[in-house]
Amino acid sequence: MHRSASRLTRVLACAAVPVILTVAGCSSDSGKSSSGSDSGKKSSSSSSSKPGTKGSTALEKVAYEKLPDPCKAVSAKTIESLVHDAKDKNGTAAKSNDLANRASCSWNGLETDGTKGSQYRWLSVSLVRYDSHASLGSGNKRAEEQYNKQIELAKTTKDAHDVKVEKTDGVGDQGTSVVYGVKKDVDFFNTTIVARTQNVVVTLDFNGAAYEGAGAPDQGKMLQDAIAAAKEVVTSVANGGNDQAPSGAESPSASASASASPSGSASPKQ
Repeated sequence: MHRSASRLTRVLACAAVPVILTVAGCSSDSGKSSSGSDSGKKSSSSSSSKPGTKGSTALEKVAYEKLPDPCKAVSAKTIESLVHDAKDKNGTAAKSNDLANRASCSWNGLETDGTKGSQYRWLSVSLVRYDSHASLGSGNKRAEEQYNKQIELAKTTKDAHDVKVEKTDGVGDQGTSVVYGVKKDVDFFNTTIVARTQNVVVTLDFNGAAYEGAGAPDQGKMLQDAIAAAKEVVTSVANGGNDQAPSGAESPSASASASASPSGSASPKQ
């Protein structure tokens, strides 16, 4: 009996060993995952990979927070010089439900000189302003995108021919002239000046046509007049939208460069 009891004790003891090892093993793994160095490293690594808690980068402040009155962005002297016998010298403002960001004004007139025929002129000033936006970019960047779009629109005007595109220095931060012609009942000559000054895009259109035997408009002069007028608009924007037309501005015709050469044929945008 004693021998049998002793043998049974040894068998049970041997059988219990794997169980103890298994439990010990589980206990060891558990310890590492909860408080061991391996777990600590993983936790630390995970924590360090999380995004920082610093605040987002502040949006770039725009230079211009409002637009000038487009009908006052060009001096009365310039209007008289470019659009003879204008129907309304004060201009006709286009309707806008957001004048702080989009505004435009236009003038037109027909000058009749008896048997020498008539000269038609049309001038338009359009302004678009952009704010900085977290998902769309800075005001300057958005304005530059619009600047490029306006140039493409002018270049692809319906029925335009003899299109010439040139960089125009001294008109804002970026300036481009697009000159072309459009054949209607008579030949129309058009000059478009697109300029960007900081976060504002200026588009100035100046076109003309001759009727009843009058001589065709001088393309070179029209281009220089348009550039001079566009400079006035840029100056008006820079004045902070205080609705003051540039004072003492020289007449575009007087300031035109004598050496300027025509840069294409032009047409109206109506």
